[in-house]
Amino acid sequence: MAGQEQHRRRRVVLFPLPFQGHITPMLHLGALLHARGLAVTVLHTGFNAPDPARHPELAFVPIREAFPAEVTSPGADIARQLLALNAASEAPFREALASLLRGGGGHLHDVACAVVDGQCYAGLRASSQLGVPALALRTDSAATFRSLLAYPRLRDAGYVPVTEERLDEPVPDLEPLRVRDLIRIDGSDADELCSFVARVAGAVLSSACGVVVNTSEGMEAPELAAIRRELSRPAFAVGPLHLLSRAPAPAEQTLRAADRGCLAWLDARPPRSVLYVSLGSVAAVGRAAFEETAWGLAGSGVPFLWVVRPGSVAGAGDDEAPPPLPDGFGEETRGRGKVVAWAPQREVLAHAAIGAFWTHCGWNSTLESVCEGVPCSCSRASRTRWRTRGT
Repeated sequence: MAGQEQHRRRRVVLFPLPFQGHITPMLHLGALLHARGLAVTVLHTGFNAPDPARHPELAFVPIREAFPAEVTSPGADIARQLLALNAASEAPFREALASLLRGGGGHLHDVACAVVDGQCYAGLRASSQLGVPALALRTDSAATFRSLLAYPRLRDAGYVPVTEERLDEPVPDLEPLRVRDLIRIDGSDADELCSFVARVAGAVLSSACGVVVNTSEGMEAPELAAIRRELSRPAFAVGPLHLLSRAPAPAEQTLRAADRGCLAWLDARPPRSVLYVSLGSVAAVGRAAFEETAWGLAGSGVPFLWVVRPGSVAGAGDDEAPPPLPDGFGEETRGRGKVVAWAPQREVLAHAAIGAFWTHCGWNSTLESVCEGVPCSCSRASRTRWRTRGT
C-alpha cells in the first residue's frame, strides 16, 4: 500500500467555459499538465461538449447541467448568457467536483487543485467552498483582464457604462487605454454587463489563489506585473498555449468540422498571396456589413480564403447553415476566392500562401497570427468590444 501511495499522481481538475475560444486553450493546458506527470480530469457541460477521443490522455466527466434557453440559443445576449450559464452550472459543478473528492467514478488520485475558466465565477466559488485550491484561467490578454479587474472602480467613477461623450478620455491607471477601449457588448444591458464583470473580478479576489494567463512575459510584462501587484496573488504567464501543447494542429478540439480542402487550395497559391478572413467562432455582424465585406473582397483583386460559418450574420434566421452570399459574388470571385464554413485555422495561418489575416481580434487568433508572423487587419465584430491591446 505504501508503494502504491508513493506512485499515485496528483490530479488537476479543469472546468472550461463551453465555447470554442475557451475550450481549446483549457485542453492545451490539460495536455501540458499531463505531460508533466499530473493526472487531469476535465469537468464539462453537455452543451458544446468536447470530444474525449481527441484527448485520450485526459479523463472527461460531464456535470449534467440543465441550461435555459438564454445559454443555448444562437445569438443570445452575451452578458445575459454568461450570467445564466454561471447560475445553472454552479450546483452541478459542485456535485461533480465533490464526487471526485470522494473518489467517485474511479478517479482515485488526490485532487491537487482546480483550474476554472475565469468567466466561470460560480465554478471558482464552488471550488473554494469545497476546500479545493482554485486557479482562474484567463483565455484573454493580460491587458483585457487588467481592465476587467478595474471595472468596479471605473463604474464608481462614472467611466462605465460607456457613454459617447467620454469615448476619447484617458482611463486613469490604465494608460494608454481610452474609454472607447473598455469592455462593451453591443446590445447587452449595461447593468447586466456590469454585474457579470463585477462577479468575475470579485470571484478572483475571494475564491482564487492565483491566475493562469494565456500570454507571455515577452508580450505583456507590464500588464502581468500590474495584475500581480493589484491581486497580491500569483499570475502565471503560460502562453502561447497552442505552441506549448504537444497535440498536432489536426488533432485540435473544435466544435465545428473544419473544411480541410482549403489547405489543398492554398497549396496551389503563390507564397504570401492570400488574405485569410475569419471573425471567430461566436461573433456576428449585420447583413449590411456582411455584404460590404463580400463586395470589398470581390473588388480588392486579392486572392482570399473566407470563413463564413453558420450564425455569422446576426438575425439571419438559420444558424444551421452558412448565410447566403450576395448574388453575383461567386461569379465575380471565381478562381480567386474560396469560401468555407470553418477552417483549420492554425494550419491555415502556418501555410506559406497566407499573406495577411483579417480578424475580429480575438485573443486566440491574435496569438496564432503573431506566432506565425502573419500581419493582421483587425475589425471588431458587431456584438462585442473586447479589448485586445497591442494588435
